[in-house]
Amino acid sequence: MDSPLASRVESLRHQFPALSRTLDGRPVVFFDGPAGTQVPQRVIGAIGRYLAECNANHGGHFATAVESDRRLDEAHAAYARFVGASDPDEIAFGQNMTSLTFALSRALSKTWKAGDEVVVTRLDHDANVTPWIRAAEDAGATVRFVDIDPESCTLDMKSFHAALGERTRLVAFGGASNSVGTLNPIGDLVRAAKQFGALVFVDAVHLAPHRRLQVERWGCDFLVCSPYKFFGPHLGVMWGRRELLERLPAYKVRPAPESLPGRWMTGTQSHESICGAVAAIDYLADLGRDLAGDSSLSDSVAWDRAFDEVERYEGGLAKRFLAGVAELPAWKVWGANDPRDVDGRVSTFALTHRRYPSAETARRLGERGIFAWHGNYYALQLSERLGREPEGMLRIGMVHYNTTQEVDRLLSELAAID
Repeated sequence: MDSPLASRVESLRHQFPALSRTLDGRPVVFFDGPAGTQVPQRVIGAIGRYLAECNANHGGHFATAVESDRRLDEAHAAYARFVGASDPDEIAFGQNMTSLTFALSRALSKTWKAGDEVVVTRLDHDANVTPWIRAAEDAGATVRFVDIDPESCTLDMKSFHAALGERTRLVAFGGASNSVGTLNPIGDLVRAAKQFGALVFVDAVHLAPHRRLQVERWGCDFLVCSPYKFFGPHLGVMWGRRELLERLPAYKVRPAPESLPGRWMTGTQSHESICGAVAAIDYLADLGRDLAGDSSLSDSVAWDRAFDEVERYEGGLAKRFLAGVAELPAWKVWGANDPRDVDGRVSTFALTHRRYPSAETARRLGERGIFAWHGNYYALQLSERLGREPEGMLRIGMVHYNTTQEVDRLLSELAAID
């Protein structure tokens, strides 16, 4: 495979303890990354060090609390850089993306009124649909759905533009489909929404393991991601423009600060998880430095290099998989399935078998040491639109620690399910 990352995959895999797991004497293959990736040892170590060295609550006038706050301040700055922003106070941590989105949607609903409109898509995870539906109901606003092309599983751009208008107050969409892997043209969608003065919310949970995040370049107003999807612990991260985060009526307890970022961080956070999340993006930065052969690169430049190479490497895995599965008539890949054209997708695939339900195929693969998900993975609108409810589909998700040998093993196992 023509990628500098290909020659380093075996060595970097040693940084991930879980990848050494075996089942019946054979290595386990983790193709379950879209639901949560494995973590490098440095993430485990960072969580443990926090608990051992400075486990304290926020704002104390004693050594462990001061040290804890210093590490958390550094985390806000690191994640601002990671999403392509410059203001650490624009980063809020939370339990998960869903909780953060519900909190923001509830606040935004207080600025809407009857007749206002909110735009969501049928390609999205339900955490980027239902919070906005509930918020619109509270405000008496109308929800408009953007349809998809069921053949390509891409957004219907005619439907998207038709949904926009002078009454549009918010447009919410994902960076990449967590089900079928479709990439959305974020910059184009943002520009179209901004022509009508709408705010834009980007769900980058599934995009973040595969592509560089660039909120200032895209021009969106809010973005959410989840470190457990890109080699970190279970956690959610929200970025928002300062003027919006300061102005919106956050739901919080009275003693909580009015200043950022505290007004959007409900209760005591998982400080150890935040430190682990920083270690995850440090891993990605060091990966970029190693690939560039330059240990002096700044984090931002290193992430650029890392994700350039991740895109190239994962694209090679995608081509290999799509070429192989095309030779298996019992299987259907939903969405873009041409191995010559992987630029419009990430290496996440939804499959169905001509006879067996997705739960059965996932069980068979699991028994053979290949871990993959079944169902709708909360992409409920998409699963309904494709006529796949309630059975759903088998989901295969590849990240940069997966190998060509694992892809070949998967293809062999898929062929055996005839």
